[in-house]
Amino acid sequence: MFNIPNTLALSRIFLAPIMFWIILNPDIFTDNGYHISWNWYLATLIFVLASVTDFFDGYVARELDQITMIGKIIDPLADKMLTLAAFLGLMMIGEASAWAIYIIIVRELFITGLRTIAVGEGLDIAASMMGKIKTVLQMIAIGFLLMHWPMANELLWLAVAITLYSGFEYLYGFRKAFMKEVN
Repeated sequence: MFNIPNTLALSRIFLAPIMFWIILNPDIFTDNGYHISWNWYLATLIFVLASVTDFFDGYVARELDQITMIGKIIDPLADKMLTLAAFLGLMMIGEASAWAIYIIIVRELFITGLRTIAVGEGLDIAASMMGKIKTVLQMIAIGFLLMHWPMANELLWLAVAITLYSGFEYLYGFRKAFMKEVN
């Protein structure tokens, strides 16, 4: 269980609530005389470090042949915890659209439910390239939102569109695998 990829995924699970707390508590810097931008920098730094572990845990797992069932469970869970912590924190401080975050959360819950059913049925539905693009685009949007950069909201809505598209793609793959299993 405690191989390098799983440890990297667990680090994302650990970093997500820390980043969430920093987003929601800008007074940790402003009360000490620092500009609020230091809050954004720290939250972004934690988010970027955690996001980089997402790339490396998959890479190491494939290269060292350390793909495990627990890894298949905690890796997407860690991704969701990290992105949802950022999105919810940003929404709570008024930096992200509640509708955009709602759509993303509903899609993630729906696909997680489908994955649970797929595992129960013995189906293996691998993440698609569009799902990977969705994750990267969400992470870029979060970075822009955390740093209050121009085009952040446009990137968020682009991420929402790709999130929905990848959800439909996953649903289609699940249906196809399920129908193949039934027949």
